[in-house]
Order: sequence, then C-alpha cells, then structure tokens
Amino acid sequence: MKTAIVTISRVLFILYIIMLAYFLFFSERYGRTIISSEYRYNLTVFKEVRRFITYREKIGLESFVVNIFGNIFAFAPFGFILPIVSSQNRKFWNVTLLSLEFSLTVELIQLLFKVGIFDVDDIIMNTIGGMLGYLCFFICHKIYKSFSNH
Repeated sequence: MKTAIVTISRVLFILYIIMLAYFLFFSERYGRTIISSEYRYNLTVFKEVRRFITYREKIGLESFVVNIFGNIFAFAPFGFILPIVSSQNRKFWNVTLLSLEFSLTVELIQLLFKVGIFDVDDIIMNTIGGMLGYLCFFICHKIYKSFSNH
C-alpha cells in the first residue's frame, strides 16, 4: 500500500510541476505569452499585495483572488506532495527552504526570459503556500499513522 501511495504521488507531482510550469510561463490567460522588451520586477516587500488589496474593487474579484491567494494555493501541493515522494524531506524547515528555492528559481526564470514579473511578494506567498501544504501533509501523515497502527 505504501509503495502505491508513493508511486501515485510521484505521478501527481510530475503532473503538478507540468501544470505549474504551464501557468507560470505559457498561459495566455495570465499574460505569459506577452514577452516584455524590458525586465519587470518588484523588490519592495508587500508592495503588490498592498496594491491588490487597495484596488481590489477596480481590478475585480478574480484578479484579486488569483494574485493574493493564487500564489499560496499554487505552491501548497509542492509542500504536500514533496514529503510523500522524498522521505528525506519530511521536516518542516526542509520543505520551507525547498519551497523558497523553487519559488526563487521560478521568479528568476520569469525575470531572465521577461515572462511575467519577478516579484518578491510572490516568493513570500509561494513559500507560505509550501509551508501550508507541508502542514496539511503533517496532519494527514499523523492520521494515516494512527490508523495504520491499529
């Protein structure tokens, strides 16, 4: 049973990474096919978060939700599935650091290829998403272990 869960999780992890790459680099809906002629970035912590909160009525509910909560929810599967597929990454701080590194890598690729915007807020929100995903894994893992011991 345990190996089946790991195998299914590996497949889901690969599919998750493919879907995430599509949305972060290629999705027309999120403007990823528009390649800028200049580098676009935000290095001011919570600048974009404040902007989206301040202008939420003007930008619309969907843009507000996608920008504020989308980054968190997009990285939660990373924090949830990673400890399943990699037993070496079953510690909170490992998953947090890997979430941060993965997010930073994504943002740097967006900056280098001028697709999207390098945004420090995204790195923070993505890392929080990875942390929340790990917390969900931790709770589920504890429940699973309590049932499998009976």
